[in-house]
Amino acid sequence: MALYEHVFLARQDLSQSQVDALAAQATEIVEANEGKVTKTETWGLKSLAYKIDRNRKAHFVLLNIEGPGSVVAELERQTRINEDVIRYMTIRVDEHEEGPSVMMRKNERDSKKRRDREDRD
Repeated sequence: MALYEHVFLARQDLSQSQVDALAAQATEIVEANEGKVTKTETWGLKSLAYKIDRNRKAHFVLLNIEGPGSVVAELERQTRINEDVIRYMTIRVDEHEEGPSVMMRKNERDSKKRRDREDRD
């Protein structure tokens, strides 16, 4: 089976529960097409480098997918139709990263620095 990473950006005005529902919907699409989602990460609301459809921020979500190419084709087709998703990208990888992704490790590192700074004050 081929391995893929699928990242999508959801509109900034969605609640976290709506973003989780979008991730669950993507998981259902993958599983309905004989694929498997091995990991789902929500990176949170982040600022964009430039405006996309009048949005300055977006909710970022990562899905690690195992499955045939037809899974990706259907997932991208459904994502393209969804008005809550402003951008998406799917790439094929040789292997999935173990543990938290780089974005999650960055969040942990930043929060640790913030705590250390507060402890000094």
